[in-house]
Amino acid sequence: MEFGGSSGFKDFSFCFTRDIDQPLRVRMCGSLEFTARVGASDSCNVHSLQELYVSCQLFSGSRELSPLMRTAYKSFKTRWAWNEWIVLPHSYRELPADAWLALSVWEICGPQNTRVAASTAFPLFTKHSVLRSGRQKLLLWQDAKPDLVKTPSKSPQHDAMDHLEKMVKRHEEGEIPRVDWLDKLAFREIERINREVTASSSKMFLYIDLQKFDFPLVYGDEQPVLASSLLPLHLSLLDPELDAVNIVEAKHSRLVRSHRNEPLDRDLKPEATARDQLNAIIHYPPSQQLTSQEKDLLWKFRFYLSRDKRVLTKFLKCVVWTDPIETRQAVELLNDWSPVNIDDALELLGEGFQNKHVRAYAVKRIAEAGDEELLLYLLQLVQALKFEGMTEQSQPQRDSKLAEFLIKRGLRNVVLGNHLYWYLLIEHESAQNSKLFAQVITVFMRATKKINPAHYNMFRAQRELLARFASIARDQQLSKDPRPKKIERLRAYISDPKTKLRSFDEILLPLDPRVRINGVLPEKSSIFKSSLQPLRIAFSCAGGSEYQAIYKCGDDLRQDQLVIQMIMLMDKLLRKENLDLKLTPYRVLATGTNAGLVQFVDSVPLATILAENENSLLNYLRKHNSHSESTNTYGVHPQVMDTYVKSCAGYCVITYLLGVGDRHLDNLMLTTDGRLFHIDFGFILGRDPKPFPPPMKLAREMVDAMGGASSEHYKQFKAYCFIAFSILRKSANLILNLFALMVNAGIPDIQVEPDKAVMKVQEKFRLDLSEEEAIHHFQGLINESVSALFPQVIETIHKWAQYWRK
Repeated sequence: MEFGGSSGFKDFSFCFTRDIDQPLRVRMCGSLEFTARVGASDSCNVHSLQELYVSCQLFSGSRELSPLMRTAYKSFKTRWAWNEWIVLPHSYRELPADAWLALSVWEICGPQNTRVAASTAFPLFTKHSVLRSGRQKLLLWQDAKPDLVKTPSKSPQHDAMDHLEKMVKRHEEGEIPRVDWLDKLAFREIERINREVTASSSKMFLYIDLQKFDFPLVYGDEQPVLASSLLPLHLSLLDPELDAVNIVEAKHSRLVRSHRNEPLDRDLKPEATARDQLNAIIHYPPSQQLTSQEKDLLWKFRFYLSRDKRVLTKFLKCVVWTDPIETRQAVELLNDWSPVNIDDALELLGEGFQNKHVRAYAVKRIAEAGDEELLLYLLQLVQALKFEGMTEQSQPQRDSKLAEFLIKRGLRNVVLGNHLYWYLLIEHESAQNSKLFAQVITVFMRATKKINPAHYNMFRAQRELLARFASIARDQQLSKDPRPKKIERLRAYISDPKTKLRSFDEILLPLDPRVRINGVLPEKSSIFKSSLQPLRIAFSCAGGSEYQAIYKCGDDLRQDQLVIQMIMLMDKLLRKENLDLKLTPYRVLATGTNAGLVQFVDSVPLATILAENENSLLNYLRKHNSHSESTNTYGVHPQVMDTYVKSCAGYCVITYLLGVGDRHLDNLMLTTDGRLFHIDFGFILGRDPKPFPPPMKLAREMVDAMGGASSEHYKQFKAYCFIAFSILRKSANLILNLFALMVNAGIPDIQVEPDKAVMKVQEKFRLDLSEEEAIHHFQGLINESVSALFPQVIETIHKWAQYWRK
């Protein structure tokens, strides 16, 4: 847009932010001045000062607009320089006029121990409503949380470098002509002045880069602005009536829902047309928005509908909770409604339901679940605590029915209590809502210490054990020794009696609290070939058995943890319908935002099997399960072939529904008894680093192991896929509600587009199709995956890349 002419303003071109549908991007550059000044902390040792990361969060006034985003884990030696782009889950068109970034530098002082070393608050728009761009120098405030008033990004006092940096920025943008010989002299002098100013100043600065555009971006709301009404830039472009109540709609709602009609409404019954409309509303997925007409229809026939448990969540969405009379009627009717299922009760604990009576009702329904079932939803129930409306002054057991319920069940069942403890701990560590979860943990630990002191001491022992593993893992990552030497040193460290790792008092394994461990076996522990060099830990268990686990440091396992939880849940749903697809939902526990434990399952990647068995999975299965009499299964034991076919079908359906990406033959595993399963879920919800990914990973070699596309086993494979897809579609609401509760959980691939995460899963279920149409649709997906040529090319490229890497 161009502006100028006889009005006296200089001609210039600009663009409104509402016209830019790109995500907001911020690049964390570094902080040279920070290096010499952060060492004063008493809470961290000297070694840990090398470990810093930067967090970034978008705010509007005091309201959080985005989850806390952070740079990757890095260890620095000489200077802090992240050079990493952070993509925030908001586009430029969604930015409010008062948008600002909360930036914090965090010190990692040890496992489960981080602190804010310094922070700053950076407004994205100037006082003239122009979006800032390019390189920005931000003043850091030590030992402070970001606040627009207390920690502003611009210093009120300017030094010699401030003016020079503005001139350098103008030079970079081409506003000052370039003269090579003069530029070299000038930059040399600027470096000298910078050293002097830095040495004499106590200030610390963080440098960031914002995206540059061809034209300045001016704040503009979603309403179109006529060219004739353009104002000078120093005037606000906000519409004061943008958020005002529509008095016409409000009056219409009051007339339709006249409170005086309550006695008459009890006897109302819908006619045929209204019944059809209500039936359509009942079958809406949880994410479906209701129109004002649909809300009025639900309110009108609320007493008639109260006998149908499926309608309660829809009815509660139509209530005007700001109206005290309507709220009272809804709460009274709540107790007379037909009790809802647990999947609907989970929806009532989401962000959209703030009424305490509604949330208490949901907790009451969930309380009827057994411990095994409750464990399947525990991850989401902990996330739901964020929506309980608790403050810093709240007492969890008094002010939150959900917190009271979780603490009570965690105290009653040690397995539930163990998972609850670690889920709460990682939420406390992730900074967002940190104080809320600190309150819940404190209450839970005090109650544990009072009721069962042994379990209280066990939690402390678990933390200390994982702290030892974290220290070992970091030392191995920093070491330049070859892998055999590192393994030798690891085993010697475990064997040393001083470390007390070979034998210790019996505790529950954090990863699987059903298992009791009493030591680590040095001779069976090792280090994997990987960039992060995860540890393979062999635990000795009570009764003489062993349990092998992988400890990863520097990797956020929360996304893998969510995927595995979903696989466990889907496995339960399928088994409930008497369909066992031989899944292998190995256990994953994130013990921090960059560390965790993974169950080790003895298996081999398909890529390795094909390389060592003449490019045939059948040869591998025959080698371990030869059965010469089984001609129908090509010399493989029939039970093993059945296991292979079922597991292939199960994972094809589940990975399709979850949108798992980056599938290649190195992260598809196969056990000797025929169980195929997937690992490494770094990409979900349709994200994939490779172009044109197929709907599911179904390689030609996998089909050949069934006997080919014309074999009976392949037909059986497709039949299992159809049955599994149909069963899981019936539980779509449960899965969608669980995903909805994870939107603010800090899961990387959900954070990319949090408002679309649930819809991405919902689209996979194709709830708009009949069962027959859905099966036909899935048939097409299988055919597309098998015949896809591009993934085969990518797989070949990946194979060669792995070869040259070795």
